[in-house]
Amino acid sequence: MDYILRPWRNSDLDCLVKHANNYNIAKWLTNQFPYPYTYDSGKGFLTMVTKDNPIKVFAIEIEGEAAGSIGIFPQTDIHEKSAEIGYWLSEKYWRNGIMSSAVRDIVKYGFDTFDIVRIYAKPFSSNERSQRVLEKAGFALEARLKKALYKNGEFMDELIYVRFKE
Repeated sequence: MDYILRPWRNSDLDCLVKHANNYNIAKWLTNQFPYPYTYDSGKGFLTMVTKDNPIKVFAIEIEGEAAGSIGIFPQTDIHEKSAEIGYWLSEKYWRNGIMSSAVRDIVKYGFDTFDIVRIYAKPFSSNERSQRVLEKAGFALEARLKKALYKNGEFMDELIYVRFKE
């Protein structure tokens, strides 16, 4: 299935709320990603991400709609040569290989755009689909932090997957 990574636009608000307002997405993300996902949530997100230069967070457009998001977040201080990635995709488009491809795209963009040598992601230990996405995109498991996460009343391990600049 085809997709485009592009900057978020204020006109994406309806699509953003439509696709993001899903417990099956929110349960795999930090608590900064709200559920229910409201219009106010979407407005706040769009205000934040449309200011970045260079762009750090992209819409994943599928069939003419912003149906997901992927971002790269360069770190600071002693971590300045590293960046974290984060992503989500509308449940409607799961299992189509879109996210592994989008992760490969954001990795290339990240290494080309920012002065970094390491890109990492931190999926929940129970999120096997996200782990598989990262593995398909060339990431390797670097660490497991035992009971580092507490979400929805349960402890989970936090995994750290990494790719290095070649």
